[in-house]
Amino acid sequence: MTAAVAPRATEFRFDPADHAAIAAFVYETAGILMPPGKMQLVYGRLAPRVRASGLTRFADYIALIDRDPVERTRAIDALTTNHTSFFRESHHFDHFLEHAWPALDQRLGTRGKVRIWSAACSSGEEPYSLLMAMFGKERGNGQRLSRTDLRILATDLSTEILTAAKAGRYALDTASGVPTTLRETWMTRDGDAAQVHPLVRERVAFRKLNLLEDWPMRGRFDAIFCRNVMIYFDEPTKERLQTRLAERLAPGGFLYIGHSERLSASVAPGFTCVGRTTFQKVAA
Repeated sequence: MTAAVAPRATEFRFDPADHAAIAAFVYETAGILMPPGKMQLVYGRLAPRVRASGLTRFADYIALIDRDPVERTRAIDALTTNHTSFFRESHHFDHFLEHAWPALDQRLGTRGKVRIWSAACSSGEEPYSLLMAMFGKERGNGQRLSRTDLRILATDLSTEILTAAKAGRYALDTASGVPTTLRETWMTRDGDAAQVHPLVRERVAFRKLNLLEDWPMRGRFDAIFCRNVMIYFDEPTKERLQTRLAERLAPGGFLYIGHSERLSASVAPGFTCVGRTTFQKVAA
């Protein structure tokens, strides 16, 4: 068992009981585990909110988020925003372009539609990477694709991070993760930042969504990227989420998960492993 690590900072009082209360709140709201070993991380992420609220104890902040839905949202935003990058785990994009995209592109050419879901999209690098990769396969600077029924739904729990994602504006060192040819075509330099091209941004719908709650989507997706979020869940939560993802994936569609994630035993029989943490749903 990992022992609780008391925060080094002493600006605010933060007891193990405070951490336990916050951990219970995060698990109930987002299904994310915050064991005692995460005590320092929780302190570091929430201390600015305690300060902004004019409080001196975490116990008082816990009481505040219990009664104030706005502050509760801010606390969840602070605790659940995770690092991402352009073309992270690039083998997934390589697989999509080689094995999924040709058939989907052909469907678009006959006036069909293509739907992709970027679940837990964070600050937007994942859906933008995918679109830049698809547009990069095109001649004519993406004009044909811009007239097709290609859409990516990008969801996250954090309202703040979704606002940043929708803006499509990134620090230059962040944008350096985009291959040079794609970056020069689909991003423009704007002072000390890089802006994603409008043709790319308009293909993405950013929406707030809690993966543990009801989903408004009723159609099925041709591909789902749900990467590096399930590592924070316990096994029953992972199994429930994967079952629901499978239901929303079209037969033959592809599911991409994080490099340290695995399919649950009850879900795996419905898929064929076709690459590193890449799975194709078995056709009915």
